[in-house]
Amino acid sequence: MTELLQKVRVIDPVSEIDELFDVLIADGYIQTVASHIADISPDTQIRDCQGLVLGPGLVDLYSHSGEPGFEERETLLSFLQAAAAGGFTRASILPDTSPVIDNPALVAQLQQTRERQGGQGRKIAPLSSSSPLSPLPLLHIWGAITLDIAGKQMTELADLASAGVVGFSDGEPLENLALVGRVLEYVQPLGKPVAFWPSDRQLTANGVMREGPDALRFGLPPIPASAETSAIAALLELVAAIGTPVHIMRVSTSRSVELIASAKAAGLPITASTTWMHLLLDTKAVKSYNTSLHLDPPLGNPSDVAALRAGVRAGVIDAIAIDHTPYSYEEKVQAFAEAPAGAIGLELALPLLWQYLVETEEFTALELWRALSTSPAACLGQKLSAILPHQPAELTLFDPEQTWKVERKNLYTLSQNTPWLGQQLKGHVVQTWR
Repeated sequence: MTELLQKVRVIDPVSEIDELFDVLIADGYIQTVASHIADISPDTQIRDCQGLVLGPGLVDLYSHSGEPGFEERETLLSFLQAAAAGGFTRASILPDTSPVIDNPALVAQLQQTRERQGGQGRKIAPLSSSSPLSPLPLLHIWGAITLDIAGKQMTELADLASAGVVGFSDGEPLENLALVGRVLEYVQPLGKPVAFWPSDRQLTANGVMREGPDALRFGLPPIPASAETSAIAALLELVAAIGTPVHIMRVSTSRSVELIASAKAAGLPITASTTWMHLLLDTKAVKSYNTSLHLDPPLGNPSDVAALRAGVRAGVIDAIAIDHTPYSYEEKVQAFAEAPAGAIGLELALPLLWQYLVETEEFTALELWRALSTSPAACLGQKLSAILPHQPAELTLFDPEQTWKVERKNLYTLSQNTPWLGQQLKGHVVQTWR
């Protein structure tokens, strides 16, 4: 199919472009990008895209799939469908499945499952039945650093690399610093990213909310910022000594941003990410005791949110991760402190980030799109093509004005653990190409 997108707003972080263009797409490639395209074949499908945004496909650094082991939360297919509905053309799952992704056989099994689903297109809800189909995203699989993500014994990292994992991460705090040092030495020749979530579980203890005035008001056990910052400082010391590049996951405090900025200024080979909800909400939101606001790390104080936003804009925080964490209704209907930590986000992140960061003019559209596409790809050691002629068409078309309601019939994910459940949102993905 040949498609002409007329008068679409092209946002391209690769070329630093934010302008109106006509874009001609055919056979999986961008054919022409121009202010006006008139010379087209008779069978070209013409689409009026005034008010729509076209950018490189979004890339999620890390999220959770229920399959295998927790299919009632999320299957691999529903995960990929939700990712596509949210505008993602590449999505990455952490190894905390059951069994854990700590061996090549399970990596191969998941790859085969994805290949069997590869021909399944899907219409993006809640558009009409005539809406275009979008392909399922490319699946990336993080291989576990330690067996059963127990933090005790290293996996066969070289075998996992050969099996095609995108990189290595437990997705859980790895507090044995001697083991972390050995991991950094072992992964160095493998050429794969390694991602750590720095968190001192002794300092975290039984806390469920960031320490501060709101934690006192709401009567919830606090988690000091030092639970994160002390672990980051220790990891940075190991990186300085060994020299292996690392990615720092789930940054959530202002002091963490300072530490990472200083490390980057000193030339340490690090990248970092925060999650989308840590950019939008702070501790005041926990007043509702909605268990979908129980996150780990917890939502920050207002000063943390301000620092994270500034860090993303400055490039100190390279990427925005979704960290989509589905749970069943029964698992989340508990007291706040007893409910498992995490929330869904693949279908919600772009509309909400656009609404609260771009429309308020705190972020430019380029800054947000970069942090959701080209920058997370770079953290994975990958590149996205510019929106230019003869480049692959890996693209996301987004309508920032379309309204829709967050409810079961409009979601592809099987879980509904989000504080926005039942609310009207503005902004929805129209189509992706890959």
